[in-house]
Amino acid sequence: MIDQRMPPLADTICLSQDLASGGRGIEFQVVKNEEILPAFAVRFRGVVYAYINRCSHMQLKLNFINDDFFDFDRDHLICATHGALYDATSGACLGGPCSGLGLVPLPVKELEGRVALSDNSSVTILNEDP
Repeated sequence: MIDQRMPPLADTICLSQDLASGGRGIEFQVVKNEEILPAFAVRFRGVVYAYINRCSHMQLKLNFINDDFFDFDRDHLICATHGALYDATSGACLGGPCSGLGLVPLPVKELEGRVALSDNSSVTILNEDP
């Protein structure tokens, strides 16, 4: 159980319980090389993965329906606009208009009931709090 009095970690994306395997993802923003980028995290087969939320086909966000990033069978990540398919564990292009180009992965960890960027990440989470 998470102690709600614990201060939030600066690199926290969400609580572990917020991500169900094959379920909806969590969107967030990161800063990389002074650029603000959309990102998302999902849980697949019990493991959390995170990616920059840009289809390699047209640089559009993968999702347009809530926070759903998976295909109908819940086996692959899919671009809702043009149907490019990506491996959930690596971000590799599996088919469609992604032309062999994959998603940009973000290293994540689960610690103390939280999902966070790994210490070796080259990005930071955009904190929208004042």
